[in-house]
Amino acid sequence: MHQLAIALARKGYQVTGSDDEIFEPARGNLADQGILPSRTGWFPDKITPDIDAIILGMHAKEDNPELRKAQELRLKTYSFPEYIFQESRNKKRVVIGGSHGKTTTTSMIMHVLRGAGKDFDFLVGAKLPGFEYAVHISDAPVIICEGDEYPASALEKKPKFHFLFPHLAVLTGIAWDHINVFPTFDFYLEQFRIFIRMIEPGGLLIYNETDSVLKALVEAESGNFRKSGYGIPENRVKEGKTTVGLEGHFQELRVFGEHNLLNLQAAWLVCRELGLPVESFLEQIAGFSGASKRLELLAEKGNTRVYRDFAHAPSKVKASIAAMKAQFPDRKLIAVLELHTYSSLQAGFMQEYRGVLDPADRALVYYSAHALELKRLPPLDPETVKKGFENPKLLVISSAQELSGWLKNQRYENSNLLLMSSGNFDGLDIATFVKEITA
Repeated sequence: MHQLAIALARKGYQVTGSDDEIFEPARGNLADQGILPSRTGWFPDKITPDIDAIILGMHAKEDNPELRKAQELRLKTYSFPEYIFQESRNKKRVVIGGSHGKTTTTSMIMHVLRGAGKDFDFLVGAKLPGFEYAVHISDAPVIICEGDEYPASALEKKPKFHFLFPHLAVLTGIAWDHINVFPTFDFYLEQFRIFIRMIEPGGLLIYNETDSVLKALVEAESGNFRKSGYGIPENRVKEGKTTVGLEGHFQELRVFGEHNLLNLQAAWLVCRELGLPVESFLEQIAGFSGASKRLELLAEKGNTRVYRDFAHAPSKVKASIAAMKAQFPDRKLIAVLELHTYSSLQAGFMQEYRGVLDPADRALVYYSAHALELKRLPPLDPETVKKGFENPKLLVISSAQELSGWLKNQRYENSNLLLMSSGNFDGLDIATFVKEITA
């Protein structure tokens, strides 16, 4: 939300906003643009008849006093994606959806287009090297959007990507997630069917045909749009380096793993549809190092590397583990996973993680009582976690102090450490820890 506020202010709009708490980096970013609220809280008197639009974030609830005032005044009120659509009605809309890989695929497209000198707007869910912000709104003819399936706002419970109406759509794969919103897999699947039916007439759907669930879903749909399935492109891995081949041209990459090769293939098909030649695509993708916290290399020393990854859902964890083992077959893998999301902390969801950590040489699962309290969930028994993962070697702990001690006591010679979480390991000082083991 704060990134959208900045984008609109930079476009020349008069922008104000409210929140009950504002943390970094939002606080600093808003202050730099001169639009940081002078005080926190909700103030209905700020809502006046001369306002052109209210944009409602997920944090504001239905009983929010400012929202109620806006409704009394019958002001136009949009969710985040609804407003993005308003700003992109006359643009070619590219929307990347899927349960996993959408941030990286979106980032790859952005990286390549920027390097090739193309003019475009964007909306992405992570910080990307070379881009100051995660949202950009201008008069560009194209907008690249990461399409999230999470609800749009307190008023509009439909998924965000149902409001973007793509001309060019990508679906990277389907794996059940967000069980607090989508209690059954069939209900979750239905959201993707609806998304497909919202493709503009004459548009194109690019989909991962190696995902059997997604392939069956797409093949069952028909309409006035084209379909293009994709798989893993030609590639080879040698001495810790991955090279990809597209249409007879080859390029060494900085990213690795089959999931990233799938993401790259989707990004290439989008860029090709936007008129970019393969040589230009490969030249630019060679410098792509990944979106923030997506198999991000934190440090290395000799035959030891430390990676941080956003993986949290079972399919993401499985893909990241597989990528590390394939890229570094001769090194031991130490995998640490924090359960932090609502779904991952549910005892009934734990079986979805069955076997995902098995390829790791040493594996640990961590979760904190504080995360359970914030999500108003009951205590989680470590034995329930072990039973769900079905890994007899798995260590399960819920003490931050114990986690820190365990990490410091490991031997890291000829090993890679992979830290996976959508949180922050309950405040673990990762930077200091990494310095200690790679000093």
